[in-house]
Amino acid sequence: MASKQPAMSLSDLPIAPVLDRATGPRRAEADELLALFKEISGDEPVVWAGRILGFGQYEYRYESGHSGIAPLLAFAPGPSHHTIYLASGFAERWPELLEKLGKHRSSKACLYLTGLPRWTRQSCAN
Repeated sequence: MASKQPAMSLSDLPIAPVLDRATGPRRAEADELLALFKEISGDEPVVWAGRILGFGQYEYRYESGHSGIAPLLAFAPGPSHHTIYLASGFAERWPELLEKLGKHRSSKACLYLTGLPRWTRQSCAN
């Protein structure tokens, strides 16, 4: 029996089609996220799972024995929102930061933004 392909797998696809999933104002925001993630990570983007731009990577192993690799930082641009992949439980760990975002949705490890807040990078660092 063939083993199941991990949901978060590396690909050799170019990044342009992934960025182009965002249109209109969200396309410019995708470029902003790209520059910010590159600056923070010091890494070039790589396409994961055919639709996610990941920066850097790490290996993980659960007690169950399941293991794999995942990007250190990642986001997926899209036509209706951007998905930013974060550490599990981020909403409970950093509620004060989420309050500054304004309107957003979140799940266990994803932040969904319909638009980027109009902060400057300098004000984010403070």
